[in-house]
Amino acid sequence: MSITVDPSRLSLTREESTYLAICTTQGGRTVYTTRIPLSELPVILPIPDPSKPDPDNRKVDPLHAKKFGEYLAANPGWVAPALLIRDTGGCRFEQISPDGTIGYLTVPWAIGGIGRLITIDGQHRVLGVYLEKKQITDEVARVDREMVRAGEAKKLKLDDERQALLVRLDRLKREFVGVDIYVESDGIRGQQMFVDVADNAKGISGAVRARFDTSRIANRTLTDIVAHPLFAGKIDIERDRMTLTNRNLMGAKHVADMTRAVIAGPGGRSGKKMESMTDSEVIESVRSFLDVISTAFISLAEITEEDVDNYHPSLAEKRSNEPPAAPTKAMQLRGSSLLGSVGMLRVLGGVYRNLREDGVEDGDVLEFFKRLDRHMTAPITDQSIWRTTAATDDFERSASAPIMRQQNIVHLTKVITEWYKRAPDAL
Repeated sequence: MSITVDPSRLSLTREESTYLAICTTQGGRTVYTTRIPLSELPVILPIPDPSKPDPDNRKVDPLHAKKFGEYLAANPGWVAPALLIRDTGGCRFEQISPDGTIGYLTVPWAIGGIGRLITIDGQHRVLGVYLEKKQITDEVARVDREMVRAGEAKKLKLDDERQALLVRLDRLKREFVGVDIYVESDGIRGQQMFVDVADNAKGISGAVRARFDTSRIANRTLTDIVAHPLFAGKIDIERDRMTLTNRNLMGAKHVADMTRAVIAGPGGRSGKKMESMTDSEVIESVRSFLDVISTAFISLAEITEEDVDNYHPSLAEKRSNEPPAAPTKAMQLRGSSLLGSVGMLRVLGGVYRNLREDGVEDGDVLEFFKRLDRHMTAPITDQSIWRTTAATDDFERSASAPIMRQQNIVHLTKVITEWYKRAPDAL
C-alpha cells in the first residue's frame, strides 16, 4: 500500500512570518512598511510585561492596554495608527519589483525567532490585542467545558455564545493594522529613536478630545450646548486651563464636565444610564440649567449679553509691545467671583440635577440660586457662608474656588442641595 503526502498541508516548524511590504528610507534608515492581522501582533512582537519593563521602552500600563482591547471589541469602526518597530537584524527582504521597493518581508517571531523585533511605539496595542485574544480563547474553552454537562436548552444558548466568540476571534484575523519596521542594529541609537518619537508627539488636550470624541454623549452634544447664549463665542476649543488672561469663560472639556454634572452629578461618570439618554434629552437638560444660572446670577447674565464681536483681536493673540486690551466679562469674573471657577459651575450643575430629581421646578431652582448670588464674591472671607457652614470643608481660606478634589465637589453639592430645604441664616 502506498500513501501520498502533500507537504503544503504540513506547518512543520515555523519561527517566522512573511508579509508583503514596501521598502523606503527615513532618517538614513531602511524602513519596511506592511500591514499585518491583529491576531499576529502578539506572535511577531514581544508581549509587554507590566511587572518587568522593557529596558528599551517605558513601563506598560495594564489598564490602558486592557482598555484598548475593549475598544477593539466594542467598536467595529475602530482606528489606530501604525506601530513603530525596530529591526535589530532579524528581518529579510526579498524584492519583487524592478525598483526594489516592493517585496516579501520575513520577520522573526517574538519567541523562537532570531533577532526579534523591538517595539518603539505601540506596546499598549500589542498587549491589548493579546489580552483580547486570550480572553476569547479562554471563554471558548469555558463554553466547551460547560457544553459537556449541559441540557439541550442550555446547549443551544452556549452554542450561540460560542459562535459569537468565534466571530470576535475571526475579526482579529481579518482586520489589519499598519506596522513600520525601522532597521537599526545599534542599541543606543535605538533608544534615541524612542526618545525622539516621544518628544515629537503632541498630546491631545482635553478640550480637543471633548470636541472630537463622539463615543461619549457629553462630548457628542457639545456643539449644541456651546451654542447657548451664555457660551456662544466664549468657549476655548483648544486649551484646558483657564488663566487670568484667557478671554473665554471655560474650555470645551469643562463644558463636557459640567454636562456630566447636570446629568449624572459632579461625581458621576458616563455610565450606562447617562449613555442611554438621547442627545436631545441631554441637550434640553443642560440648556435648561444654563437658562437658570444665566438668569439667577447677575454676573453670568452680563456675560450672556456680552457681544463677542467687540473683543479686541489681541485677546486672541497678543503681539509683542502691544498694549493690553480691556478684559472680557469672563476674565473679570475669574478674579471676582466663585462663578469664574469651573468647579463651582460643576457644583451648581449637580445641585440643579438633585433638585430636579426631587421634583423642584426650574422657576423654584432659579429663585434659590438668586439667593446664593450675593454670596459668590471672591475671594471668600472667614465670615462668608462658605466658611461658617458645613461648606467650610470644601474651601481654603481666601479661596476663589472650591477645592477641586472629587470628594470636595461631591460634598459641596450635597451641602448646597440641603440648603434648599434647610437654609442657613445667611440665606
